[in-house]
Amino acid sequence: MAGSGVRSSPTTSAFLLIAAVSLFYSARSQDTSSQLLQGINSYRTFLNLSTLTENQNAACLADQVAQQFKDQGCTNTTGANTVPGTNEQFPNFPDLLAHCHLDPLVTQDGQILPACVPGLTPSLVLANFTKSQYNQFLNDTSYTGAGIASEGNWIVLVLSTNTSQGNFATVEGGSAILEASVRYSLLSLFLALWF
Repeated sequence: MAGSGVRSSPTTSAFLLIAAVSLFYSARSQDTSSQLLQGINSYRTFLNLSTLTENQNAACLADQVAQQFKDQGCTNTTGANTVPGTNEQFPNFPDLLAHCHLDPLVTQDGQILPACVPGLTPSLVLANFTKSQYNQFLNDTSYTGAGIASEGNWIVLVLSTNTSQGNFATVEGGSAILEASVRYSLLSLFLALWF
């Protein structure tokens, strides 16, 4: 069906422009991450959604992912033009999780959203998340937290949930949990083959 995409009304566009200008230019002392979180929360408030809280563990992962992108240039196959939340581009993704003391089980429901914006111009950074395929995640009420980090021209937003599979809670003895998960999977496979 033609025209089935989401269109923004002039009112929505005007609000986003005013919000971006007022938030980003009135808060020059804040870093890019804080500015983006404020902008996203204004966007969500405008849509009558709850605001996102800062999630330090998600921010740790965002920092690790941003460092992976740091020296990569902006192209049509990076950032908001890639498939959101994919980690196949990082063969060392388990190492990134380990650095932040995260078990993969607590990140499954989250999303990793990288964007490349030359100079990290605040209004363009916000638009890269609110006016791209990423807005489907920003409009989703299941996301309750965010971690943001930037390196070079890259900014990475990691969205978290309040579920045990997306809260990005650090795991003490994470290897023991992973080991138990593997044992349970093997036991299930054994029982399935036996019966």
